[in-house]
Parts: sequence; C-alpha cells; structure tokens
Amino acid sequence: MIRSFLTVSTGTLASRLLGFARDSMIAALLGTGAVADAFLAAFQLVNVVRRLLSEGALNAALIPAWLRIRERNGDKAAAAFAGRVLGTVSATLIGISIVIALLMPLIITVIAPGFLGSGTLDLAVQNARLMLPYLAFAGPVTVLMGLLNAQGRFALTAFSPLLFNIALIVAIAALLLGHADAVLAAWMLAATVGVAGLLQLLMLLSQRNAHLATPLRANFDKEMRGFFAKAIPGMIASSGPQWLMVAGAIIASATPSAVSWLYFANRLIELPLGIVGVAMGTVLVPELTRAVASCDRNAVAHAESRALELAAGLTLPATLGLIVLAEPIVRLLFEHGAFGAGDSAATAHALMWLALGLPAHVLIKALSPAFYARSDTMAPLLATAKGFVVAVALAVLLGHFFGATGIAASIAAGAWSSALALLRKGTTEFGFSVDAAARKRLPRIVLAAAVMGALLWLTAGFVPADSHGVIRFIAVGVQIAAGIGVYGLLLQILGVASWRETVDALRKPAPQAPGA
Repeated sequence: MIRSFLTVSTGTLASRLLGFARDSMIAALLGTGAVADAFLAAFQLVNVVRRLLSEGALNAALIPAWLRIRERNGDKAAAAFAGRVLGTVSATLIGISIVIALLMPLIITVIAPGFLGSGTLDLAVQNARLMLPYLAFAGPVTVLMGLLNAQGRFALTAFSPLLFNIALIVAIAALLLGHADAVLAAWMLAATVGVAGLLQLLMLLSQRNAHLATPLRANFDKEMRGFFAKAIPGMIASSGPQWLMVAGAIIASATPSAVSWLYFANRLIELPLGIVGVAMGTVLVPELTRAVASCDRNAVAHAESRALELAAGLTLPATLGLIVLAEPIVRLLFEHGAFGAGDSAATAHALMWLALGLPAHVLIKALSPAFYARSDTMAPLLATAKGFVVAVALAVLLGHFFGATGIAASIAAGAWSSALALLRKGTTEFGFSVDAAARKRLPRIVLAAAVMGALLWLTAGFVPADSHGVIRFIAVGVQIAAGIGVYGLLLQILGVASWRETVDALRKPAPQAPGA
C-alpha cells in the first residue's frame, strides 16, 4: 500500500507543482479585479466538476462494485458492467453540458451573487461556457482511471493529469508573449480547458486499456440506477473541499478581488491536500474494500492505521509551514505582473486561516474510505452538507467584519465540522481500527511537526520583505529544506520511521487485483 500511495502522491505532486506554475502565470496575466474574478469563478466551477468526477471521487462507488462483479462473475461480466458505466456517464454528461450551457447565467448568479448587475457576470458566463467541453471529456477519463486503479495500476492515472496543466501553461505562455488583452486572454485560456480534457482522454485510450470497458453502451436499467444512487452521494462528498470553497466564493463575490485572493490561497492548500487526499481516495478504497469483503479485521486495522499515520505525517508539517511562511511563499509564487504587494498580503492572510482547515480535510479523506468500502456513501455526503452550511453561515457573519480573511476562517470551520461529524458517525456505527503501532507513532509525529514549526517561526523574519526575488527564492527554499530535514531527522530519532523502512516500502511491489 505504501508504494502505491507514494506512486499516486508523486504524480499528484508533479501535477500540483505544474499547477503552481500555471496559477503564477495566471496571476501575472490577469492579476486581480473584474476579469480575474470572472475567470476564476468560472474555473472554480470546473474544479468542482474535476473533483466530483476525478481524483479518486468516482472510485468510491466504481471500484467496490467492479471488484464485486469481477470476483463473482469473472472478467467478461466486469468489463460489460464497466462498458455500461462508461457509456452512461459519457451520454449523461453530454446532456448535462448542454443544459448547463443554457442555464449558465443562473448558475453563475447562484455561485457568485455579488457579480449580479455588473459586467463581471457576463464575463464569467462567457468563460464558463468556453470551459464546458471539459465536462464531456472528464466523465470517460474518470471511469478509465477508476478501472486502472481497481487493478492496482496507479502510475498512468497518477501522471495523466499532468497534461491538463501542461496545456494551460503553454497557452498562458503564448498569451503573455503576445501581450494579449486581458478579456481576450481569459477567453482563450477558458477554451484551452476543454482541449486539456481531450488530451487526458487520448492518453488513457491506449490499446492496452481498450478491453477494460466493452461493449460500450448507455442505459439506465435497474443496475445502473442503483450504481448511480450510490455513486452520486460519494462523488459529492469526495469534493468537500471544493464545495467549501464554493461556499466562500458565494459570499466573497460581493467584495472586489476577494474571489481571486481566496482562489490563489486555496491553490497552496491543494498541494498537500492533493498529495495526501487524492492518494487516500485512490489507494485506500481498493485496500479497504478487499479487507472488509474478506472480513479480515487485521487488514482493516492495518490499512486504516497506516492511512492515519501517512495523513498526519504529511499534513501537520505542511499546515504549520503554510501558516508560518504564508506571506513569503505567496510573494514568491504570485507577486508578478498584475499581481501586486497588496494582493500578496491579502492572499497570505487568507492562506493562514485556510491552512487551519487542512488537517480536517485530510482527516475526512482518511475516514471516508471506511464508509465507501461498506457501500455507505450517504454518511460522507451528510457530513459534507453540514460543513457547507456551517461555512456559509459563518462566512456571512465573519465576511462582513473581516472580509476575505473571515471567509477563509469560515471555510476552515466548515471543514472541521464535516470531519468531526464523520468521526462521530464512524465511531458509533463500526468503530475505526487503530493498531498499537499507530497509537505509539501518532503522538511522536505531532511532536516532530511542532518542533519543525517552531524552527520555521524562529527563522521566518530573517529575510526582509523587500528583498530581491532571487534572495527570497533562496531564503524560502532554504527554510523549507531545513524544515523538512529537521522533521525527517526527528521522525527517525523518535522511532517513527527509519530510512530502511522507507526503502523497503518503496521496493515492495504494489498489490494487483486478481487476473490483472
């Protein structure tokens, strides 16, 4: 499991790093203001769709169902089931795309009511419609990725999302070199989103994968209706962080540039969240499904315990690092071109509060697979809905007094509300299995992260804010490298992990589905 987790995490890390390069270039191209707010509000809608469909969300329903059919009826029946899922998802999303295109003004008004009565609304509608072709491609991409994950083939699904960011980076670079008008640049970039989805689909449609879903057909029979009845709640729940950002954007749209500040701050949260959270959904769901199906309590406890250790071990230092180094990191990544010093300060303040919710987001990703493996997708959905309501209610209040910073704090509170609701539900229904090794290691992980955070805090003010960009880059890089080094050393000293264990985990082959 560790090797599979690291494979997915490596691919996600590469995608997120390219995403930083993409967003830094978007900041330089569009800055903040009406055009940027309109584009990023539309792009936020695409991101919600991406999380609904991809990055492990559909795995929650597809993988357990596919594995059960393959175990019971064989490869041919599993491929036929997958073919029906692929055809039905594709046909449904084409129809949904047409309906959304017609209703786009209403949809943008709902997710960004502050745009109403201004030209920003028209810009957002135009950008969102240009991005819509991505929705049709995202469906089949998701099904193919889920089928590969079910067989333990994680490498291709981990690295195929790189094409999305590569396509956008190439387009932005061309627009920057051409000194395109901001409105035209936003339109061109929005159109590129659909092209990026097509490239990802073509990458997955290799000859080797052609047999995974055959014959291809769309229908809405009883079996498909039952599948989607389980899949849709899980897909919505798996997109919890994006729904909370939508909740924040609804309130932030009334404040100029606030949508942009929250977007760029959240992009930094998505790096550790993607590395840990996506891998949780991709790797842990198949592991727990097999363990629960075989009634192997030791296997369940092992999977859940290692997931919690990995989540805590990667998330806690990331949270403290983002809080302490918020402004230097934001200035380094985004303060270029049309993105000014005031934008950096506002984005950094939002980032500090959003980071407080990061452990909650990852805790949800670690807890949810225990429900999905038991075919329960409603509990995570209800927890997500509760967090959304809490975030909106608090954002109305805190946003009025503290602006974007208050909205960011509300999003973090919503995440913790969802996490605690899910924890209570799971403890009551079946209990979470944490083995003795995890109970021993988790407090030591917390201690190591706290010491690392203190070190970063003591060194945070060494470099003046007005230093040259190269000096800032070196200083932030040294601080991050030193923090990682100290944290890794502390983990070894405290007996949490050793280099030999890490190497052994990497050498251990990833589990394969029978017959894969």
